[in-house]
Amino acid sequence: MDKRTKYIDSLKFALYCITHPLDGFWDLTHEKRGTIAAANTILFLTILIRILKLRYTSFLFMKVYWEDLNIFLYIASILFPLALWVVGNWGLTTLFDGKGRLGQVYMATCYALTPYPLIQFPLMVFSHFVTVDEAAFYSMLSVFSLIWAAFLVVAAMGQIHEYSAGKNILFTIASLFAMLVMIFILMIFFSMISQGVAYFISLVKELLFRL
Repeated sequence: MDKRTKYIDSLKFALYCITHPLDGFWDLTHEKRGTIAAANTILFLTILIRILKLRYTSFLFMKVYWEDLNIFLYIASILFPLALWVVGNWGLTTLFDGKGRLGQVYMATCYALTPYPLIQFPLMVFSHFVTVDEAAFYSMLSVFSLIWAAFLVVAAMGQIHEYSAGKNILFTIASLFAMLVMIFILMIFFSMISQGVAYFISLVKELLFRL
């Protein structure tokens, strides 16, 4: 019961974090008000809402070509940038006196995503009652959920790493650049792997042909 109560309290604490980001994200890690379980739940809800939006958002606001959609790649398009951000931010800040650990960066980032499912779920429902003339209001709220979440991510990193505002913004930009570098390195790595595999297959075929 203690673990269950702590999990529920840490999940509710996400609502405090999004309305009081400075105090909330400080307490999230330094006062241990957050849990990885709650962070995983928020991430799961974010992914779930993203998928449900494909199916249940009105066609006036979202057109989905199901024959071209790979749901696993769609989920990866969410998890992969998240992983790059967490690793990139943690790697850079570790070198420059950042106080946050890898798990804390992940947890704070997931907590910062809370506005997305909170806003996008009712928007998904209301999309069936909104006319085309009211599309601007719908789009404004949808974009607002993304901007709010992005602001919370930046605020969260400043609190857990104990950076000043200027230093936090600098390392936020540096983390985005680090993500691009990691993508470039991964592309080179997988390109070399594919070329190696292709060479090995051609070599085996050549040997079989000669034998």
